[in-house]
Amino acid sequence: MLIFNEDNEVIKKEVYRGIIVGVQLKEDISYSMDELEGLAEADGVEVIGRVTQALEKVNTATFIGKGKVEELAEMCDNMEADMVIFNDELSGVQLRNLEDTTGVRVIDRTILILDIFADRAMSREGKLQVELAQLQYRMPRLTGFGKSLSRLGGGIGTRGPGEKKLETDRRHIAGRVDDIKGELRKIQKTRVLQRSGREKSSIPVVALMGYTNSGKSAVMNRLLSLSSREDKQVSSQDMLFATLDTQHRKITLEQGSEFILIDTVGFVSKLPHSLVEAFKSTLEEVKYADLLIHIVDSSYENYDFHIGVTNKVIEQIGAGSKGRLMVYNKIDIASSLPEHVSTGDAVYLSAKTGENMNILLEKIKEKIFGSRVETKLLIPYDRGDISSYLCENGQITSMTYEENGTLIEGRFALEDFGKFKKFEVESNESL
Repeated sequence: MLIFNEDNEVIKKEVYRGIIVGVQLKEDISYSMDELEGLAEADGVEVIGRVTQALEKVNTATFIGKGKVEELAEMCDNMEADMVIFNDELSGVQLRNLEDTTGVRVIDRTILILDIFADRAMSREGKLQVELAQLQYRMPRLTGFGKSLSRLGGGIGTRGPGEKKLETDRRHIAGRVDDIKGELRKIQKTRVLQRSGREKSSIPVVALMGYTNSGKSAVMNRLLSLSSREDKQVSSQDMLFATLDTQHRKITLEQGSEFILIDTVGFVSKLPHSLVEAFKSTLEEVKYADLLIHIVDSSYENYDFHIGVTNKVIEQIGAGSKGRLMVYNKIDIASSLPEHVSTGDAVYLSAKTGENMNILLEKIKEKIFGSRVETKLLIPYDRGDISSYLCENGQITSMTYEENGTLIEGRFALEDFGKFKKFEVESNESL
């Protein structure tokens, strides 16, 4: 855990001792509590205790019941805890009341996730998106945050915007939010231009999506290796939210086939709404993909839960109708799985060992190139409109100027091939 001064500069690293707290209303929360512990550990917190309470409805003043608050305060004192982390979002009043009683810093799941994102964001856009999410989340909770900031002077929940910004009035924070949105709009314009360029080149786009730490970056690196692009590999680590910034890589196959592969931020249950909104422009890249590769960690017993969370976010960003290929990763450490073979639109593989990665590549090729025809077309010089159309809408591998016209070789949509089939020439045909 990093400690920051008023200018948001790192002063020192520190490990916090924390107690996690969850309220069970209807659904079982054992999984989300385990995940909360993993998130806390990913942010440098040593989890020393766990408290749960079954309630019909939460307490508006302290979220948990009065007796449980007193029990929590006693635990903090006896176990020498530095902080308490709640599994659900808290209001500013709840934060303040809980801190008054426990005497330690209190944060919720959303603050924790935002703090991890602030630590992992590398690009200018990523940092802006995280700061925007932090400010939008914190602005209505300034009352609760005030005491928290003054007590510890930095640490979890203060990374990013810094104390000075959070202690200013709402008008100043609103002004900073507007500034960030303006900067992000400029970045988005650049992305739109880049996407337009890809669309003109007719290079298919394949997007990797999935739960955090499911192995998306590892899959990308394996695909890059299969296309002899090891020099373009991305950072891949066994940790939550190792990748925040969207990565684009070109995968080149035999005979000149190529596609753009996109690696996106991973998802998690109860992903903060403010974070989804802030990253929406980045995630919208997925809407324009020709194929979604849904990566699943098959070594996790309840991977259906991960699938459900990811599907929900895919629907949120408007990509629910996209063609999809399910990929069950980590079969090398999974305790039980169906037969490790490709079945329908699902592939079982291990990005770590490389097992069945060739099957995935064949599936991708089948999905994005299966409806294309590879051929040679000799277009008369007086039909430059056709040549231009083919260049814009086909995947061109070579183009030469012959005596009778322009010889264009490449892959074309089945519909376009039907329209221009009369210009087709055989390889041994005299030109």
